[in-house]
Amino acid sequence: MYLIRGTGAGAGAGETAGSAPKSTAGPAAGLLLTEPVRGFADLAAFWMATPWLAAAPRGDGHGVLVWPGLLASDASTTVLRQFLRWLGYDARGWDLGRNRGPTDAVLAGLPQALGDHVRRSGRQVSVIGWSLGGIYAREMARQHPGLVRQVITLGSPFAQTHPRQSHAEVPYQRFRHLHATGTGAPRREKIGEPIDVPSTSVYSRWDGVVSWRTCIEPETALHQNVEVRCSHLGFGVDPATLWLIADRLAAAPGHRSRFRPPPLLRLFYPEPAAPDGRSARGRR
Repeated sequence: MYLIRGTGAGAGAGETAGSAPKSTAGPAAGLLLTEPVRGFADLAAFWMATPWLAAAPRGDGHGVLVWPGLLASDASTTVLRQFLRWLGYDARGWDLGRNRGPTDAVLAGLPQALGDHVRRSGRQVSVIGWSLGGIYAREMARQHPGLVRQVITLGSPFAQTHPRQSHAEVPYQRFRHLHATGTGAPRREKIGEPIDVPSTSVYSRWDGVVSWRTCIEPETALHQNVEVRCSHLGFGVDPATLWLIADRLAAAPGHRSRFRPPPLLRLFYPEPAAPDGRSARGRR
C-alpha cells in the first residue's frame, strides 16, 4: 500500500537520509499466484506443529491487540488470537469490520481500542499488526508510546517507497475515496521512520503480496527484523511466526533482547537480511 497521504509519487518518496535504496520491484508473479495454495499449506503446517507449539514461551498474560491486513477482518486473525489466549494473554481483535484502509472510522477507532485495552488491563499492551494492520500498529505506537509495550509487524510494508512494491496497491486504491484526508491521516514520509518502542518486523522472502524489502528497517537496540518462510496469507498461522510472537511477548517489560530461536528450530529462521538483500553474515 502506497500509504497513506502525501505529495508526489516518485520512486524515492519516503526514503530517509542515509537509507539504502530499495528495489521498486514487487514479488514475482509466481509467488502472487500461488499465495492461496501456500496459505493453505501454512495452515496445514500449523495443525501439524501444535504439539511443539505447546512448548512455546509464556509470559505475564498482558493485553494484546491484533489488527488485520487490507480487506481482512478479525476473522483472519482468529487462529493467532486463540493461540495467544491459550498462552494466557488477553488478546483482542480490532472490532472495526473489514479493513478498507485508513478511514475516519479507523483513525478514530484505533486509539480508542488501544486506550480501552490499557484501561481494561491496567498496563501497557502489545500490538500485533498483519500487513496494513502493522502500519496502523506502528502509528499508534508513534502517537501513544506510553500505552504500547511493543509492536510486532507481520509482512507490513512500512518502508514502501513505490507503488510497484506491493500487489495490494490496486485494491487499496479502489477504496481511496473512503480514506481520511484531514490532518489526522499520517503522512507517507513519516510511516517509514523508526518508532520509540520495542518492535519486531517479521518478513518472508516467499511473500507474494508485498516486497520483503519494504517490511524491514535498520536494526537498533529497540528494533529487530526476523525472517520466516511463509506466504503473506500465512503469517497468522505459520508455526515459526507463532513461536516468534510467543517469544517476543514473553519478554519482561523494559527488557529487550534479540530473538534467538532454540537450536531445534533454527532451520525455520533464515539468516537475517539487510535491506540490500545480502545476509547479515555476508556483510561482515
